[in-house]
Amino acid sequence: MTLLADEAAQLIAELLSRKYLPRTHPRVKKALSDTELFVAVEQRLAQVGLRWVDNVYADHVTLTLLPAPLTRVLGEGGLNANNNLDLPRDAVALLVVVWALIVLPKRERQASRVEPEAPQNEMFASSKPLPSTRSVSPVLSYKALLEDYGNQLGKRIRLDANLKLLERHGFILRAQDDIKEGPLLDVLLDYDVLAPRILNGALADVLAREQAQAQIDKDAATSSTADHQTPD
Repeated sequence: MTLLADEAAQLIAELLSRKYLPRTHPRVKKALSDTELFVAVEQRLAQVGLRWVDNVYADHVTLTLLPAPLTRVLGEGGLNANNNLDLPRDAVALLVVVWALIVLPKRERQASRVEPEAPQNEMFASSKPLPSTRSVSPVLSYKALLEDYGNQLGKRIRLDANLKLLERHGFILRAQDDIKEGPLLDVLLDYDVLAPRILNGALADVLAREQAQAQIDKDAATSSTADHQTPD
């Protein structure tokens, strides 16, 4: 086995065993910067019906099935299902809501190269590197999620159960009342497909209200800070 093939095999084995790896992982960084290694990884994955999944806006990479093996493995029933993780429908609905509330604003901030605390009209923002997920990814409040969407998503018992499922699959991270972006939330859900449906669909009004409230809160915080700095 050549050195290149050995490196590709080690990276794939690690991805299969851990399900995802951070882009900062030494082997992942090398694969993303070394064309020959990346081609070797893709070729080896294709031999077993898998493909590499990543995007520049996400902090992790993962693997998924190629379209042709997907059909053979899942069958017609699996392809027509709303997911292949055995998530119940209300868990899928919760996943879409969480994705919309976290990934959409995060992607907007990353695309404009704007950190949350940076001035809105900062010059040369487009020439800056992408802000990290940690610095721009919104944190959701469990209490607010329950209050705003509990009735539609099965109330507290179902919401708690489904949040545990999403956490188990790597879509979210929990820290007491905080719900944060998990390693697979911005990787396995296709932004180009999902974003237009959400922005132009049922959640458009909800997102507009969320953004308006966020702006009100930001303006109030700015005003409060200015008042405290005004000399007597």
